[in-house]
Formats: sequence, structure tokens, C-alpha cells
Amino acid sequence: MTHDHDLVLRPTEAQTAAALAPPPGRTGGDLVVETLRSLGATTVFGLPGQHALGIFDAVGRSDLRLVTLRVENNAGFAADAYGRLTGEATPLLLSTGPGALTALPALQEAAAASAPVLAISSQVPVVGLGGGRRGHLHELRDQSASFRDVVKSVHVARTPSQIPSVVAEAWESALTVPHGPVWVEIPEDVIRAETFIPQVTGMDATPHELAPRPELTAVAAHWLSSAARPVIIAGGGVIRSDAAGKLKQLAERLSAPVVTTFGGKGAFPWTHPLSLQSWLEDRHMTGFLEDADVLLVVGSGLGELSSNYHTFFPTGRVVQIEADLGKLESNHSALGIHADARLALQALLETVSEREDPQAPERVRLLLAAIEDRLASQNLALEQQLLTSIRAALPARSPSFWDMTILSYWAWSAFDAKHPNTMHSAQGAGGLGYAFPAALGACVAEPGTPVLAVSGDGGAMYSLAELATARQHDLDVTWLIVDDGGYGILRAYGTETGTDLLCPDFVALAQSFGVPAATTTPATLREDLAKSLAQPGPSVLVLAANLHMFAPTHGQ
Repeated sequence: MTHDHDLVLRPTEAQTAAALAPPPGRTGGDLVVETLRSLGATTVFGLPGQHALGIFDAVGRSDLRLVTLRVENNAGFAADAYGRLTGEATPLLLSTGPGALTALPALQEAAAASAPVLAISSQVPVVGLGGGRRGHLHELRDQSASFRDVVKSVHVARTPSQIPSVVAEAWESALTVPHGPVWVEIPEDVIRAETFIPQVTGMDATPHELAPRPELTAVAAHWLSSAARPVIIAGGGVIRSDAAGKLKQLAERLSAPVVTTFGGKGAFPWTHPLSLQSWLEDRHMTGFLEDADVLLVVGSGLGELSSNYHTFFPTGRVVQIEADLGKLESNHSALGIHADARLALQALLETVSEREDPQAPERVRLLLAAIEDRLASQNLALEQQLLTSIRAALPARSPSFWDMTILSYWAWSAFDAKHPNTMHSAQGAGGLGYAFPAALGACVAEPGTPVLAVSGDGGAMYSLAELATARQHDLDVTWLIVDDGGYGILRAYGTETGTDLLCPDFVALAQSFGVPAATTTPATLREDLAKSLAQPGPSVLVLAANLHMFAPTHGQ
């Protein structure tokens, strides 16, 4: 027996085909964009290039926000900052060969800082792959090999049907701890090819959690609870896992002093009675850490900068919590806990016993006083005054980005970041030109929030083209350029050869882009900087100053 409603609900073959047929004119580029949107992306960075035009055209047909910079490496720095601030995988669109290779330094910084950048590059057509030397423009024998040793993972799509899975796999890799940049490569003809694949919806790329092994956290909790002089070193992993609150709870429960690495700035309140701040490049601090009978290292590999140039040798027990397996016990023997910082700190909070030590704040005070006395003997009032002025002018929640320049080296140790995830620098890989383009990415991530970039004149020369980007997108960034006529930090290392630079009139140059600019002085910096940060849109301040570094202690 046939019922009328059966006839109504059963579509004809033609109706089914029409419903499944994708919109005409879609390409592999559209599959890339649809996958990104399905995964949650709202913003992409990059530069268009001949082989990648199919992706950029698809972006233009979508509701993704495209932020184009003038140099691929700077686009990478902007994506890096966006990823650091939002915690999201940030797409970076690149073209083949020179365009891709130009972004390598930015991807190295993202790898060193565990920033989740999703680099998607075009490639020569499929027939030119494998080093056949068919003479394609931008051809490399093995393009992905240039990135394999830099990024966290490499993903290649060779047909349109592979694109959604490959992009989703890369997205998941970027966001699985330890976070990091990933590389996706798609040939030009695959990007341009029309596709009958239905529109991409409902993609799932949930990152894996990295929980600690309970038997390890139980031992660590026992050691910490019974310690006489526990100390905590907090690194960038605390920031990335949003674990600053748990760190503070644990430190207070244990009465354990906390020092943050340069990558962990803001992970612990600067003026807290248990705060050792960030003076890792100081022999007094090194001795204090070596004297700890239990040292808890959270989210740091204790590399060169975090160990006072490898002059730190702990004498007590060490517990190291680290999501990057390659960094676990790489420099010091420890009870190694391979885990996300937030999950591991939570496990410790659930098992550690409360420990009282009324003398701990006094030991912290005496240590910081000894460091202050050392600096006071070196005639460094100017450098300290500049940091004080910047801190006073910069809103507490405003992000700041620091290039590899003398003032930044000071800031690593002496600047109060106020809040987690608000101070960033290129000290992961140490390349020049990071601050200004990264600050632009931060402006996109946090619209309406003033952002500060600090560069030397040498580092600024890497990023001048991005004044056009700042103006074009009307971004709320203030760029402080400290002009000492060359590479001041290299002079501080005792090198004169090649360190003097002929620089432009930075004020006039910025104004030629339509960006307000002015000179400032140490006496007026606080007022001038506050004014620049308060006005909407981009601005530039130029400070002529010859700064000096504090005397190193790692040779003592």
C-alpha cells in the first residue's frame, strides 16, 4: 500500500542531484577557504603571488578578513602575534619559491615561541614536482624541505579532495601542545582546478590535550610539600596554557618564590611578595636558584637566556613540566613531566600540601635589593628612566612588542608586563624586524586597544614598508624607534665592524606615509608616548639616545 506522504518526502533523482551539486565555479582555493572558515578562522594574513592567486581569489569571495602586508616575513610576524594573543591557529597565505622562503625567519620565531601559525603556500604545478627542472617560475627542487626543519609539521595536498583533510590535520597540529607553526603546500593547478566536491562544513580538528602522568605529579607534590627552600621558574608555557592563576595559587600554597623567564613575562605578579621578577641575567639570582632544594620549572626548557648563559647548575632536586618533549631534561636532569602547564599545575594543586615559610618574602626582598645595588653602581639611570616612562605611559592591558635592541634587552629583565600575554619579543629566535609587524598583528587581534612597538633604528629598517600597512588598515599602533645610528646591541658586545648605519629621517619618512610622527626626549617620553597611544591610528616617535647594557654576570 502506498501512502501520499511517501510520495511527497521521496525526492526525485534530479532533485537529489541538484541539491548535492556545488555552486558553479568553485576551485581548490575555495576548498581551502571553506575549510578555514569551518575550522573557525576569521582572519588571514599574507601576500598574493602568481601561483597563490586561486586562494586569494577565494578569500575575496568569502567573509574572511584579509590583512596584506608588504613583505612576507612581516606578514609571518603579524600572524605570529595574532596567534600569541588569541591562542588561535592563524592562517598565513604565501606564494611559491621566493615568497615562501622570505617567511622562513618569521616561522623560525613562531617555532621558538610556540606560536600557532598555519602557513599555506602554493607550489609549482603537479607535473613540475620532484625536481624535474621544467623551468616553472619559482621552482625549487623540494620546497617543503626548506621548511621541514623549522616548522612543527609539514602537510601536502596533491588533489582537490585532499585539501580539507590536509588543512584540518595541519590546524590540529598547530594547536596541539606544544603549539607551533605548520606548513601546508598545494600545487598551483590544484588550487585553480574546478571542483565538484560539496561545500566544506562541519570540519573537526580538536587539538589533543597533554595531561601529566599522575604518579609523576604525586612525587613532585611530595617533594615540594616537604621542601625547605622551594623556588619556581615560570616560562612561556605558563602564558600559552593560560595558567597564570594556577601558578599564583601554587606559589602561595607553597610559599615558593617565583622568577619568570623572558618568555614568561607577566605569568606572575611583578610586585607580589614572592616575585623574583625576571632578573635571570644576574649572578645573585643564579645563586638563589642554585640554592633551592626543590626547583619547579614550568613551561621552560632552561635554554641559554633562561640559565644565565648556561652558568646555572642546580644543586637540589629539579621538577620540569614541559609540553615540548625535545626540551624535557635537555639541559638538566630532572623529574621530567611531559604535560601542558595548566593541566600539570592543576594536578599539583590537587595533591600538594600547604607549606608555610614566613621568611620567604624577606629572602626575595634581600635578593632584589642586591640586584638593585649592583645596577646602581653602573651609572644606568637613563636606561631605567626610559623603562619607567614607557611603563607609566602604556595602559596596563595594552600589548607591547620589542625588537632585538638594547632597550628590549633591558625590558626582558626589568620591565613589568602587568598582565599575562601582554609583552612579547623576538628572543625566541632572535631575528631583527619583529616588533612593528607583530604589533600590527596584535592590533588586528585586539581592535580598539593601543599597541606599542619598540625598535632600534637598525631593526626599524627591516619594517619601514609596513608603515603603509598600518596606514592602509588604520591600526592603533605606536612605534617607538630608538635611534643610536647603528646596531647598538652589537656594539655592546664589543663589535664596531659593520655596526654604523646611515638611517633616514624617520619622522619625515613616516609622515610621507600619512602617519603622524615626532621626535621625543628622555625627559618628555612619558608624556609624548601617552599622547601617541591615546590617539587613534598609527603614530611614530623617534628617540635619539645611546644606551648601555648592564654588566653581564655570567662570566663571573
